[in-house]
Amino acid sequence: MKKLILTALILTSAITFAQEQKESPKEGWTTKGNITFLFNQSAFSNWVTGGENNIAGNLGVNYDFNYAKGNLTWDNKIIASYGLTKSKNSAFEKKTDDRFQFNSLVGKKAKGYWFYSAFLNFQTQFSKGYIYGTDTNGTEIRTEYTSFLSPANLSFGPGMLWKKSNNLKFNLAPATVKLVLVDKAFTLPNNAYFGVDEGKSSRTEFGFNASGYAKFNLMENVSMENILNLYSNYLEDPQNVDINYTMNIVMSINKYLSTNLTFQTVYDDNAFQGFQVREVFGLGINYGF
Repeated sequence: MKKLILTALILTSAITFAQEQKESPKEGWTTKGNITFLFNQSAFSNWVTGGENNIAGNLGVNYDFNYAKGNLTWDNKIIASYGLTKSKNSAFEKKTDDRFQFNSLVGKKAKGYWFYSAFLNFQTQFSKGYIYGTDTNGTEIRTEYTSFLSPANLSFGPGMLWKKSNNLKFNLAPATVKLVLVDKAFTLPNNAYFGVDEGKSSRTEFGFNASGYAKFNLMENVSMENILNLYSNYLEDPQNVDINYTMNIVMSINKYLSTNLTFQTVYDDNAFQGFQVREVFGLGINYGF
């Protein structure tokens, strides 16, 4: 319940600000995309309080291609990002980000801002992921834990969409099918891997999905994008609601340079017993298309 209240407050705050944004409806296809490269670097020399030299880079793509005509609306978004960091005292380059996500949402107008809808969401990562540790000699080692399409999540289902503009919408899908796909060759901890039983390559769930999107300007040259997804599995522990919330703040310096902050928190008890948190902050080089 606390998780639901927290995420509801986040989305409500975003909607309150975003309602002030007006957008003229356009028919036909509209496309908009952005490529961003974030760079972070720290260096220390004779720094008595301690420090570790490191360098990090993150490449991201955010692309929308939407269609509207008459009573029909069809929104599509691709989010892809990959980041690495290298520190002086580690034998391995480590990922700071790795994700590919495709969202598609089609709606036919019902009344006012409401639409009958159907959605599809697909998520995975590009490369192998590792759990890091040390051996008996204290040498850093790593164990492969994830890979491309392992896991991969595919969700789809009918519902109702409330859409005021491309920058303010939420969708409720009470009959959502969710497929979790994995590589069954992995050694599975506790006889389960992202909820998939040992020896199997997939898991089917049925539940309720709620998603929201709100983008607005906090002030001149500062924009804030909020992406929220909630899911409850009717078939197993429906009280354990999966949460995935991402906030992107872009502070524009000029056409090509910006300071970017990304904050993401994920709760999925099939993957980890607790909140996963990711934060990336750095100077961004941007290219819009």
